[in-house]
Amino acid sequence: MLCSKINLLSNLATTRFVPVAFLKNFPSPPKYDHVEFVERPKLRFFEKVPQYVANLKPPKMQKRLRYMRGPEEVHNFLLHEQYGIQAIGGGRMRWGHFEMLRLSIGRKMDTNKMFAIWRIDAPWQPVTRRGQGQRLGGGKGAIDHYATPIKKGRIIVELGGKCEFEEVEEFLQKYANQLPFPARAVSHEMLQNEKNQIDELERANINPYTLKYVIQNNLGGCHKWLRPIDHKQFGKFE
Repeated sequence: MLCSKINLLSNLATTRFVPVAFLKNFPSPPKYDHVEFVERPKLRFFEKVPQYVANLKPPKMQKRLRYMRGPEEVHNFLLHEQYGIQAIGGGRMRWGHFEMLRLSIGRKMDTNKMFAIWRIDAPWQPVTRRGQGQRLGGGKGAIDHYATPIKKGRIIVELGGKCEFEEVEEFLQKYANQLPFPARAVSHEMLQNEKNQIDELERANINPYTLKYVIQNNLGGCHKWLRPIDHKQFGKFE
């Protein structure tokens, strides 16, 4: 045992250490000079029931499924050109879904370098419901809750700041999966690439008989069996 220790010390004494310097090239960190922060970094609270004037009875409403059908044509882009949650299907958001997003994103985000804003309105559409076992008739049921109708492509929440998409993608997608309709986490680059891809496919198409051309020119008498929505959306959306 003693001999092995002596041999080890003798080997260390004869070992030569030569310092060597290597030249490394690290990529420069991203710049966030273009980021404009908002006044309130967290999502604001929405009322569960819209406030009406004192002498106005809360109005009831029909289903109006057209508010959820088809593509979103206005709020389908990111204002701050960073990240957000986008609906890829139609549906209604209740007050509980608003609170889930507000509290969950507020816990995950770093308010010192991030911010989040709503891109949808507070619950405003009244949804009526009748009690179980009631007979037919007697007029429309009482208002059960309020909701916000969402179309495909609508930006629900927008998140930005001094952060990368890899930092926020995981929890944004996690909360998007908990919504009552299909949704996803998106970035500005993703939306731009998808838009460019659609434009490229339309530009490279050599078939003149597209579904839009067939419907507009009533080829084969297709107007006899087409739905009214097909004359407007040309089969792209249900």
